[in-house]
Amino acid sequence: MPQEHSPLQNHLLAALPIAEFQRLEADLELVRMPLGEVLYESGCALHNVYFPTTCIVSMLYVLEDGASAEIAIVGNEGLLGIALFMGGDTTPNRAVVQSAGWGYRIKAHLLVAEFKRGGPVMRLFLRYTQALITQMTQTAVCNRHHTIEQQLCRWLLLSLDRLSTDTLNMTQDLIANMLGVRREGVTEAAGKLRNAGYINYSRGRIMVLDRPGLERHVCECYAVVQLEFKRLLGDIRPGDPAGVLGKSMPN
Repeated sequence: MPQEHSPLQNHLLAALPIAEFQRLEADLELVRMPLGEVLYESGCALHNVYFPTTCIVSMLYVLEDGASAEIAIVGNEGLLGIALFMGGDTTPNRAVVQSAGWGYRIKAHLLVAEFKRGGPVMRLFLRYTQALITQMTQTAVCNRHHTIEQQLCRWLLLSLDRLSTDTLNMTQDLIANMLGVRREGVTEAAGKLRNAGYINYSRGRIMVLDRPGLERHVCECYAVVQLEFKRLLGDIRPGDPAGVLGKSMPN
């Protein structure tokens, strides 16, 4: 395994008590996650659970006509495959890598067996599931009631929280796909954010120049998701893993 990669870069894995983490560690496989790779398709059986470390994965709902909209994003704070813990072995959404990087995967049956032991793994994963459901719900509300400019701010901030850089490699076409809006709307919204000095972009790269400015400009949806995540998962946040590294989960 390359020295620069570690399962503890994923904050859920890092939050596990040592005994639980060691039971899983040998079965965690480091995998490259290139841009655009589909991890899950709607309705297909889930054979693996993924723990992103340096990539971001979009959960998309795809309509019959092929149109899609993002319902949540998952990065180093979480996992892909919550349907397995909720009594199902399939998911109604597609999971696609939106920012290339690395992650770890484990066979679904191995993680489900650990989950069924109860204890810290079950409590941690259920709390994460509730936080993810909050993000899904708030995304739906945001897409219905807030401007494309506000949606773009929310999307940028959520993405930044899951990366160690202020630069996103993402075209406006892909962003429009994620938000379920027309490209022209994203171009206009991005232009306003650039003119305000919050971002700069060129050739599929978006650089955030003024994060506090984005935070002032974003709608309340971003704060709702962040506060619920903090309430449920306490110290687990990008850049500050817990559990195995010495911190503990809330009771």
